[in-house]
Amino acid sequence: MNSIFTISLDFELHWGGFEKWPLNEAKKQYFLNTRKLIPQLLDLFEQHEVHVSWATVGLLMHESKDQLKQNFPELKPSYDQKHLSAYHFLESVGIGENEQEDPYHYADSLIKDIISRRGQELASHSFAHYYCNEKGQTLAQFDADCKAITKASEKYEQKLRSLVFPRNQFNTAYLKVCYENGIDIIRSNPVDWWWDISDGALNESKWKRLNRGLDAYFNIGGKTSYSIDAIQQKEGVYLLPASRLLRPYNPKELFLNKKKINRIKKEMTIAAQKAEFYHLWWHPHNFGNHSEENLDGLREILTHFSFLQKEYGMKSLNMGEIAEKLEDGSILQPKADLNHKGTKTQRN
Repeated sequence: MNSIFTISLDFELHWGGFEKWPLNEAKKQYFLNTRKLIPQLLDLFEQHEVHVSWATVGLLMHESKDQLKQNFPELKPSYDQKHLSAYHFLESVGIGENEQEDPYHYADSLIKDIISRRGQELASHSFAHYYCNEKGQTLAQFDADCKAITKASEKYEQKLRSLVFPRNQFNTAYLKVCYENGIDIIRSNPVDWWWDISDGALNESKWKRLNRGLDAYFNIGGKTSYSIDAIQQKEGVYLLPASRLLRPYNPKELFLNKKKINRIKKEMTIAAQKAEFYHLWWHPHNFGNHSEENLDGLREILTHFSFLQKEYGMKSLNMGEIAEKLEDGSILQPKADLNHKGTKTQRN
């Protein structure tokens, strides 16, 4: 088997943090910068033949507020903390009528650009940035959310077969619902303890976040590339572990910015030499500040991939392509979960 390099992006704009980011002038510029750099990201991915899964919040998949409301789910999340709900934000703060008026909460034109590019996959990041580990919400509400994003994505004629849980709130109990709604593969969290977000974001300790940050620069965690055997299948869904979060450029970190990029390149090299998977991820809005410096770092990573492609035969596949190759056997298929009794024909 050739080594595999994959990228998944959490595409959210303001929906990724509406409950904690007041949309002031600085934030507006931040997201406008994000929108401007997305075509540049797509150009870079095409140039280096890198295939990417764009895990997109379904609320972005609309041209107008009227169209958005038509796709609302039958059940909405009943979080104990009401401010975590995108619907609470819509009612209490509100958004503009369309993408031209409000480019922070609509992204139809950007999504159309993404799916027009070679190797770029439209994937699910839930309809309303749904938090699967927050108290108060239910499995039925998550199922309704899944159906809402499926409906919203129909106009793009794209099958949503990959999913990334918002805030990495991975929840094994929700995998069956994912499968029943057409999802084949999910990004799972790294195995290190500081990536365990089972208690929800509100209860997460600063110590856990600190360790996540330190691991981007110093080797305090485990191995970041993995063999085919590490891809489990539970409730009919493949779990593709994440390797590394590409953290944004920070002008205060001086030499650490270079150290971060070098560490990723070294990890990629190990994956290529051992014929393993390497899974990089970040949010496009992470590049909203210091965009040029962030793009320079990404260019260095993608140039290194091109070298590994020539030297070791490393390939780039998006998450959906990985699932497809696992299913048809062109990548050695992992042992299925013995507890799973469903089949593709049982899906809704």
